Amino acid sequence: MEDLIRRYLNQVFGFVYRYIGDAREAEDITQDVFVRVWKNMRKFDDTKSFKTWVFSIAKNASIDFLRKKKSVPFASFETEEGENPFADIIEDTSPLPEELVARKHLAEEVAQAIATLPSPFRVIVHLYHEQQYTLQEAADFLGEPINTVKSRYRRAISALRKKLINSTLSGQLIKAP
Repeated sequence: MEDLIRRYLNQVFGFVYRYIGDAREAEDITQDVFVRVWKNMRKFDDTKSFKTWVFSIAKNASIDFLRKKKSVPFASFETEEGENPFADIIEDTSPLPEELVARKHLAEEVAQAIATLPSPFRVIVHLYHEQQYTLQEAADFLGEPINTVKSRYRRAISALRKKLINSTLSGQLIKAP
């Protein structure tokens, strides 16, 4: 069990923290995840991915926490006159339409750049960023040496940077008067 904790502790904590956004609560939930793993170890199906099983427990524990967390009704901040002094000072953190369009455009550019990579590079980028494999897991999956996978990943990222920088520069040149 110690090996499992050592291997997955930081990953599970990071996942839970990103899910709920509170470091102290994430520590407690992470501890709860490993207690659940230990209690349910006999139920684990050896034919499935252990990592996926652990992260599904982490996800469920995070959801359970968020369901139990009581929210403070916004109306409780109202004065006797029905005014809410906080309503004017609360910042709207949702992205502006221009930012949403820019993000979508950037995501499309990145996807197009990835599509132009040679297949071995494209596969490693997909496994690492989309499937959340570690480079070691990707190497095991592909049956390649870890150093080969690392080298391909670095080359892929370098190629993507060049393509995206060139794309950005050419886009700026076209827009210039």
